[in-house]
Amino acid sequence: MKNRATIKPPWDQRLARPLARLLARTPATPNQVTTFSLALGVAGGAMLALGGSAAPWGALLYMLAQFTDHIDGELARMTGQTSEFGHNYDHVAGGIFEFTLFCGIGFGLDAGALGGWGPGLGLIAALSVAVTVAVRMAIYRRFGGAAIDQPSWGGFEIEDIMYIVGPVAWFGALAPFLVLASIGTPIFMIVTIREYFTGGGSK
Repeated sequence: MKNRATIKPPWDQRLARPLARLLARTPATPNQVTTFSLALGVAGGAMLALGGSAAPWGALLYMLAQFTDHIDGELARMTGQTSEFGHNYDHVAGGIFEFTLFCGIGFGLDAGALGGWGPGLGLIAALSVAVTVAVRMAIYRRFGGAAIDQPSWGGFEIEDIMYIVGPVAWFGALAPFLVLASIGTPIFMIVTIREYFTGGGSK
């Protein structure tokens, strides 16, 4: 059944490959790239928490972190440096900067359209992401890598929707985005937990 659009790697992964090839000629390691993406993501979340004119720059840093997060895996495969630690570190780092993203958006909107609801909604989304990442790692350990493969359409995975954070921030629509995220992330968390108890979502 073709549920992954010709089963090709997603666009951001394909775009990451040339950069990974360049890094393969340097002493840079995949874990160092992961650390760099984590730093970008956390810095982005911190800038989003400042709100105002800092928010669009924070969203841009988050988008760069999301993209850089694909380079480490490509570099690891190219240089034969794949490891269980690296795989786990990559997932944890991604979870941390997404946690920071939603908390940052929430606190940045504290004095805005959502008022006192901003931090609470941000925390709901952030905690849902944290639980989802933890459960996905448990699914991987229990059922293998194929069990956490994400559906793909036209070269885009579900997680790629997070790139929308940039345009959303640039057009001043972070408030409705956070409201939707505070609803969508718990739903995705529940679906992920269900997959753990039903065989990792395998067909």
